Amino acid sequence: MAEILSGPDRPGKLSRQQAGAHYELQARRFLERKGLRFIAANVHLRGGEIDLIMKHHKVIVFVEVRYRRSSHFGGAAASITRSKQQKLLLAARNWLARTSGSFDTVDCRFDVVAFTGNEIEWLTNAFTADF
Repeated sequence: MAEILSGPDRPGKLSRQQAGAHYELQARRFLERKGLRFIAANVHLRGGEIDLIMKHHKVIVFVEVRYRRSSHFGGAAASITRSKQQKLLLAARNWLARTSGSFDTVDCRFDVVAFTGNEIEWLTNAFTADF
């Protein structure tokens, strides 16, 4: 992956925002190659932000994208805490309500695309709204 320069204060390094955008785009491309269709990115709603919203056949897929340089303190997937899951569930509930749906009426799932170093991991149905 190409390195993007972020300016004179951190030459050769991605800012946190640039890194997020870069890995979200990589995740989107990865998922599209796997047959998912893009709906939206960086959806800000009461309760939080949804990195990607995709569609896989008839299922709406809410995707959290995570990146960690190494697995020294746990991989990227390990950074999805219960608190983060709750925020994603609330944001997804609000998005569904805006589109005349709910968890009861729309098939949906929560996936994670985790980048740890140069490794990519796709966790389908990483957590559910039923906990």
